[in-house]
Amino acid sequence: MPSKQPFARRIVIAFTLMTLIVSGLFSLGIVGIVHSIEEHLVSEELDRELNTILQDIGQGLRPRLDSSTQFFATTAPEFAIPLQFSKTQPGFTEVVNGDEAFYVYTRNVGNERYLLVQEQHEFEAREQALFNVVLAGFLLTIAGAWLLGRMMAQKVMAPVSRLAQQVQHRDQLHSSAPALAPEYADDEIGHLASAFDSTLGQLRRSLEREQLFTSDVSHELRTPLMIIGTSCELLDAAPLGAREKEQVARIARAAAEMRDLVQTFLTLARSQPEEASLAGATTLASVAAEQYRRWGPAMAEKGLGFELLEEGTDAQRYNHTLLSTVMSNLLRNALHYTDAGWVHLTLEPDGFRVEDSGMGIPSGQQERIFEPFVRGERARGEGLGLGLSLVKRICTHQGWSIGVSDLAPGGSCFRVVLGQSPNQQL
Repeated sequence: MPSKQPFARRIVIAFTLMTLIVSGLFSLGIVGIVHSIEEHLVSEELDRELNTILQDIGQGLRPRLDSSTQFFATTAPEFAIPLQFSKTQPGFTEVVNGDEAFYVYTRNVGNERYLLVQEQHEFEAREQALFNVVLAGFLLTIAGAWLLGRMMAQKVMAPVSRLAQQVQHRDQLHSSAPALAPEYADDEIGHLASAFDSTLGQLRRSLEREQLFTSDVSHELRTPLMIIGTSCELLDAAPLGAREKEQVARIARAAAEMRDLVQTFLTLARSQPEEASLAGATTLASVAAEQYRRWGPAMAEKGLGFELLEEGTDAQRYNHTLLSTVMSNLLRNALHYTDAGWVHLTLEPDGFRVEDSGMGIPSGQQERIFEPFVRGERARGEGLGLGLSLVKRICTHQGWSIGVSDLAPGGSCFRVVLGQSPNQQL
């Protein structure tokens, strides 16, 4: 699993661990070499001195010893071996007893045992001082490695942090934003900046093509829609039969709906996502009354009970095109997915609900239903699954929130909260 530590911290950790291993091995090597040399040299010295003492004893002479050296043997009571040295093995041994420290050299000759003991208090103190210096050097090396690692990490990460800030705080999607790569050396950071410039250029061109396409299509559709609307008005004034007038009315409604959608697409294409929500001059109640009149005939034709209910008053002003598009798509969705029963449009103090007694939406699909080209398992109509996606996009653009929940015993409830920071639950 990749490390979750920041990259700068990983540099410091790696640098410190490397120093810890190298310095630790070096310190242990010093301690081992000191012990090895100490044992080798002292063993040779004590071995030569013991040979001299045994020669003196063989000649009937008393052993010649300095003040820090003692001789013990099993051959005479006066040289009896003390208890603390009685279990030493042949050869060189160090014996530490509290604050006292001794070098012991043991030799077995037949059944006899000879020991040469030399005090090493002063040498042990110097050796301990050397080990303390080695330990202090080891700790200082680790601390120095940590500080040096931090300095190196800051220096290494400085261009990366700078690039991240430039990417985060600049309006990079603006066509006039300068390229980043020329500001960096021809190294890994420069290559990263160059890759970002290349990818960003492709994204800019893609967004420009999308905006131009949306704007061009929306603009060009206005003329034929206007012609259709005018023609419907002329036909409505002509002496037609009831069936023909009904068809003309349906054409007029479809043209009005398409005109609203074109205006919605054009508005979203012209405004940047980071801009504030688009203000308006219409109220929630007026849009709801308009949509009630618009969808009432279609609901009645399908045999559904359609009611406009009011649980509160919202005096705020909203963008007519965007709010009517949201409400219209939700009512159309309820109409398509409700075979019998009712559809309610309920106004609240901070938004509205669209409820129906239809087939409902499985809980596993309630989150995905707002994604583009996603339709329910029992899809109705000839849509492509873009209606609810458009609703979600408008709500996000305006700072509104939308959610869906189930109704008992069956049906769905779509709730839209109109506000900048909605936090209410369905």
